[in-house]
Amino acid sequence: MNKYPEPTVGALILNSQNKILLVKSHKWHNKYVIPGGHIELGEKMEDALKREIKEETNLDIYGLKFLSIQEFVFGKTFWKKKHFIFINFYCSIKGNKKIILNEEAEKFQWCDIDAALKLDLEPATRKTIIDYKNIKNRNI
Repeated sequence: MNKYPEPTVGALILNSQNKILLVKSHKWHNKYVIPGGHIELGEKMEDALKREIKEETNLDIYGLKFLSIQEFVFGKTFWKKKHFIFINFYCSIKGNKKIILNEEAEKFQWCDIDAALKLDLEPATRKTIIDYKNIKNRNI
């Protein structure tokens, strides 16, 4: 077990139809989550996020904007006992590049915000989507 929390980055990815990408992951007990992962030593957060999204989905992201920070302390929704610090961004993709999932996810889904909130989401992912929805509602 690590002595310190693990910093991670995640992305709420929007396509040209303003739908978000969610992936279903066995590591999160088959709940839907946003893609992301660990920040490597010496790696900047945005660089880590771009790398993780490319590894997990084959997508290139741009226009990263900070969204939120959350703490995940030994939650039951992850397959291992971990303490994560989630640093979440929202961003976009260009075009319709084919999604190729790595071994961390079984399937993916593009959906609008309201439809996403009806899915079986990991709780931190639900909060991330709600945070994004609140920001967008304030900007209207």
